[in-house]
Order: sequence, then C-alpha cells, then structure tokens
Amino acid sequence: MDEPYIPNDAPFSEDQRAWLSGFLAGLNSRVSVGGQSKSPSSAAEVRPLDILFGTQTGNSEALANDAAAIARGKGFHPRVSGLDAVGMEQLSSMEHLFVVISTYGEGEMPDNAQLFWDELSASTAPRLESLKFGVLALGDTSYEHFCQAGKLMDTRLEQLGASRIATRLDCDVEFEDAANQWLQTNIPDAGGGITEPEVKPVKSSWTRKKRYPAVVSDNHNLSGANSAKEIRHVAFDLGDSGIAYEVGDALGVMPVNAPDLVEAWLERLGSPFDTEIAGKDQSLGTLLTQSLEISTPPKEALQALEPLVGDQEFSHVMSCGDREELHNFLWGKDLLDILQLNPTLKIDPAELVSWLKPLQYRAYSISSSPKAHVGEVHLTVAAVRWSYNKREHRGVCSTYLADQAAVGEKVEIFPMKNKSFGIPQDNSAAMIMVGPGTGLAPFRAFLEERREIGATGSNWLFFGDQHRECDFIYEDELLAMSKSGLLTRLQLAFSRDQAEKIYVQHRMIENGRDIYAQLEEGAYFYVCGDATRMAKDVDAALHEIIATHGDKNSDDVADYVAKLKREKRYLRDVY
Repeated sequence: MDEPYIPNDAPFSEDQRAWLSGFLAGLNSRVSVGGQSKSPSSAAEVRPLDILFGTQTGNSEALANDAAAIARGKGFHPRVSGLDAVGMEQLSSMEHLFVVISTYGEGEMPDNAQLFWDELSASTAPRLESLKFGVLALGDTSYEHFCQAGKLMDTRLEQLGASRIATRLDCDVEFEDAANQWLQTNIPDAGGGITEPEVKPVKSSWTRKKRYPAVVSDNHNLSGANSAKEIRHVAFDLGDSGIAYEVGDALGVMPVNAPDLVEAWLERLGSPFDTEIAGKDQSLGTLLTQSLEISTPPKEALQALEPLVGDQEFSHVMSCGDREELHNFLWGKDLLDILQLNPTLKIDPAELVSWLKPLQYRAYSISSSPKAHVGEVHLTVAAVRWSYNKREHRGVCSTYLADQAAVGEKVEIFPMKNKSFGIPQDNSAAMIMVGPGTGLAPFRAFLEERREIGATGSNWLFFGDQHRECDFIYEDELLAMSKSGLLTRLQLAFSRDQAEKIYVQHRMIENGRDIYAQLEEGAYFYVCGDATRMAKDVDAALHEIIATHGDKNSDDVADYVAKLKREKRYLRDVY
C-alpha cells in the first residue's frame, strides 16, 4: 500500500506531519486496494498507538522512540510526536496513548508540552472516555516537585474520563532500566505483525552510559581580568568517535569531583582514600571522586542527618514545611557544610555512601557549528565559584572543566539531540536571538552555521552582561560577523556600565516596533540562558511589545504568543 500523501507545502510542522501520516496510514489500512473493507481481525490491519513526549533535554524523546520500537514489534503502528504538535481534536481521536514527559525546573512542564497542557487543563478540554493511556514520568528526587509534570498529566487524563493501561511510573535520574521494563510490560500486544517497514531512529553509539573520552583541544578564559566572572571556551577533539551533532544540540559532560573536596570529606570522616566499603567494588576515595554527588545535599542525606546533627535551625527548616525557608537555609551550603553543623558528629563512611546519589552528567548548549569546526565540538561554560564558611565552593562540572580539563586531558562526553531548538529550515527566514552571558553559546553556533550554508535571512542578536570592557565574550568574532553583514543587527546591554542597570529586555522594548514587524513577517524568536529571571523578563517584554505595537489586549497577546510557539517560531533553551 502506498504511504499517505501529504504535500510538502501543507501547513504542518514536522511533528504534525509525522502524526498525520501515521493517522492516515491507520485509516488507509482498513480499506483494501479494491475498495472493500478489511475484516477487523485481518493481520494486515494497522492498529495505531500514539506516543507523545514532553522534553527539555531529549531524554523523553529518546524513550518515546524506544517505546515506538517496542510497539512496532507488538503489531502497532506507532505515531511519535512532541506534545505541543497535537491539538485536542487529534487527542480526541486517539485510542491508545503513552505519554513520556520530564519535569522541568521546579515542577514545571517542559517547553514543548506547555501549550498542550494549557489546552488539556482548560475547562474546554474534551471528554476522553474512549482513550486508554499510560504515563511515564522522568524527574529528579533532589527537587521538591519530583515528576510533577507527569503526575499532573496522569491525573488530568483520568479526570477527562480516560482509563489507564498502566499505573504511572515515576523515574529518578537513573531511569533507563526501569523505564524500558515498564514499556515492555505495559505496551499491549496488538496481534499481527509489522505491516509496513519503518525506519528506526539511529541512535548515537555514545550515550550517558557509554561516554566518549574526548581530548581537550582548547580551554581558555574568555572573561577579562577585571570581570567578576570566569567564562571559558572549551573545545573537544572528536577524533574517530563518529559523533555527529547539529546546532542547537547539547553536549553531556561527565565530571569528576574536585580533589580538595574529596580530601576534605576523607578528613572529616577520618578515613583513608583506600577504605573499603561493603558491597562496593570501589574504595571510599574513588567513590567520592568518580561515582557520587558530594556537593548538593540530597533529600535522603538531609533527612538522615537532621536528627543526628542536633542543630536547632536545621531541624526547624526541615520540619516547618516552608520550602522557601529551607531553600534560604541551604543557600551557599554543600553537604559537608551540613555535616559541619556538628563538628563532633561521627558518620560511618558506608552509611554516608548509602545516602548519596550517583554522580550525574551535566548538559551544556553546544557553541559551535560542525560545518565551521569539522571534527570538533565547543562549549561556553561559566565556572561557578563562591565562598562559604571560609571554604571555597565550586560548581561540580563547570570547575571540573575549568580546573582539571587542561589541553591534552580526556573528558567523557556524549551528544544530546535537541530537535526543539535549531535554525529555521527556510534559509531566508529572519532570526531574532536573545542570549546574555553564556546564553550566547548556541547563537554563536547558529551564526556560524548560517554563514557556512549561505543563509540569506537576517540575524539579530541581543547580548549583554555586566561590563563591556571585560564581559563581552567572543567580541572579536561578533564584531567581525557584524562587519561582514552576517550579523545584521547587534544590540548590546551591559548592565553595570551606567548608573541605571540596562538588560537585554530593555533593549528589546527600545526596539519593539522592529521586533514586532519582523515577527509579522515570519521571523523566529529565540531565547537562551537563565530560566529563573532572564527568560521570564524577556517573555514579559515580548508580551509587552506585541500588545503595544500590535494593538492587542492580553487575550489576543496570549493567542499570538501561543501561535508563535505552535509554529515553532518562539523557541527557548533555558536552564
């Protein structure tokens, strides 16, 4: 049977096109070539199964593709799509649905699930009595709202009358084995076999479980001598790894804990490096160096230490239930600081190890184009350092890269796809990019890529930091791009160079008329950087610009922004 035809110029996104293709294939499978209806029990019948993902870093999308492979093997025709590519009308037509969704930030929906959630949680959402569903939730127990997005999705689908195929699974950071077992167990058998050959997604041979030991080919400080920051440019030689990436992707980096912090822990525990731990195949020192998170206090350790430490304030914030009060108490402290609340308290090393979580990779936005830097991948990383209780504290991975990843050293890395953040397929489309500080990283890559492919669309960048004299990272490159015409407009906001602080959102407001005009003409709007404040301020500025220059009320502005998101023209990479 021929594949259903969808014109290339049809007004659908890539995800919507894939979903619709599967939907039409499911319908077509019920009709024979001669026009006669097939028997429902015919082995040639295709039974659709929808798999929707909400992701911020790609893990949920990868699991959705794993689920599709399992479903295909059980006789289904899987249709995989991002949540925001599916509307309520499409949802109403589904019979079997699996949702794979991660939780972002403090219990928030990932970016590519927010529009879907807004519609699903609205009073106008359709009843879904004919839908059978399962929810696979990804999260991190070190956050208070563990797997909150998945929990909300699961509850709302039930409220709308859908029935569960399986009880929701909430996965911690080590999710692969549990998630795949859950999918194998709960995706039902459709009967019959695979009716049409389908191309399975090609996975990289390098993953967070199997990382490539890349040689560091460059590592230098981009910040000036008088800067309060330390932003580093780190380049890796990809050698014979076969690693392929696209602009917009991220790179996973596996850190090693700082030697002096490990030494401080061993001294506090009164144990030598080679102390054996029952049930572990590594010594205590090796565990603390390579295998365990020893900085950010995990919930299990806090709960275990509270009655032992005997500190009044610590006990109060742990028992009062006030999240903000606990957050303020922990601010600036690492786990060793918590233990030091009672300097005489003795802790058994094996007990400590049982409280700690596995050391995790960190994801960084790639700041290079593979076409401009063949065989290399670049990162732009701010080394995080602060002092507390007369001891220097450090960001685990950022200072690992700054202090231990010298040129010639090997660092374990792996590529992380991000299909939700890339340059327009239309080379003539305009781009507006907002990326202060290290938020510039992917936009350096975008600009390099557009230069290499000869894209004709305009490129407008909003960049800022504290001081132009010492915080204008990649200044020579950006000014050269401006001079060549590649960077059509460069708007700068250095907050501390004048009495009144000026940020990128202020520059946006100043240029609001032109921003709105470009959006009306089909421009893509990008944001990268701090999610807590900057991204929210930029979003508020964008709403203000649309209201002012589009002469729209708040409801119309919300609809306008939602339309930008649906068309994949308002894209964010925030952290």
